[in-house]
Amino acid sequence: MIISTAADLGDLQYVTKRLLRNPADLYTVLKPFYGEEKARRFERLLSDHLITASKLVNAAKAGDTEAADEERKKWYANADEIAKFLASINPYWSENEWKLMLHEHLKLTEDEATYRLRGQYAKDIALYDIIEDQASMMADYMAKGIKKQFG
Repeated sequence: MIISTAADLGDLQYVTKRLLRNPADLYTVLKPFYGEEKARRFERLLSDHLITASKLVNAAKAGDTEAADEERKKWYANADEIAKFLASINPYWSENEWKLMLHEHLKLTEDEATYRLRGQYAKDIALYDIIEDQASMMADYMAKGIKKQFG
């Protein structure tokens, strides 16, 4: 989505639609463990996360610092809400650990978007690799918590 937004590509609608499928996919994964209500709550939180990220990138691209700052605050507050929620449903997930990971993810993602918007493509690509590794680390943490709780 960052690349499509930054470059005004014609695929933004399709990329966004695909990205917003991720919360539904995670709903499907979490539902057997945590039930309909909790899985839906996570799906909504993650959808809000992605929509806010989109608004932040668009505000930054437009040079609207005030709007970008407001979306950034919402983004971090949403991350804190996700961390609190996840810690509340699994005793093996630490709210503080989730906050640390999510805040790192947000910082890296925003830095990547900034590099892309400034045309610093080599830095953008290098940072994407770090983001991918960090996302895998979060997925591992989630999987280990589920295994400990239900395995």
